[in-house]
Amino acid sequence: MSFARSAALVAAGIALAGGASAQDAATFTIRVQNISHGDALRLSNGKSAPFVSAPVLWVIHSGSTNPIFAAGKPDEGAGLEQLAETGNPSRLLGTLRSRTGIVQAGADARPVGAAADGPIPPGQGYEFEVTARPGETLSTAWMFGQSNDLFYSNDRPIALFTAAGKPMSGTMTAQLSLWDAGTEVNEEPGLGPNQGPRQAAPDAGAAEHEGIAHVRDKYSYPRTSDVLLLTVTPAGDAMSAK
Repeated sequence: MSFARSAALVAAGIALAGGASAQDAATFTIRVQNISHGDALRLSNGKSAPFVSAPVLWVIHSGSTNPIFAAGKPDEGAGLEQLAETGNPSRLLGTLRSRTGIVQAGADARPVGAAADGPIPPGQGYEFEVTARPGETLSTAWMFGQSNDLFYSNDRPIALFTAAGKPMSGTMTAQLSLWDAGTEVNEEPGLGPNQGPRQAAPDAGAAEHEGIAHVRDKYSYPRTSDVLLLTVTPAGDAMSAK
């Protein structure tokens, strides 16, 4: 897979703006873990392949919709195609950071304990901190590595605060879905010659121009809860009792 290191791939943000006072802000640790075991993908040729995830793009934002993409509409050319086909979130990150309603935006490409950037194989994860205030939410996106143009993201913004304004804590994996960017024809996951780990160059696969949608094709994919764990933990005494 192509995971070129750049300044944009180091967790980065823009200043808090508007809304509640700075005293209401809370810091959260976001953790994305690959909890798959061994080779989670069973291939039609009788072999198997590991499940891997690419660097995680994250956004703290206002509003009631995920700002990363619009379901049902074709990719708008703002960088989602690169994220979904190569795993590199740099271009999409640059686009998002200039949009209205974005409070912070960044990406994490360095697995915990690793010396270099790269995807997370079984047993590894990404971890990063964000700052948010009541009314602000989290959205994320990252490539399903063994694919042509599939990515994980939340259907709706992930709440970081309760209705009473207390920081949330817990597992948010159930809010993730596997999406198809609709930019390249799908091949069997883990076996397709034009997928990230095997393609000779970006855009090697057959192009398509479909609306972004939940994955619906003839292939089999692991259940999200069997391979990924997304957790949100507020810092220190900001943690609220569940």
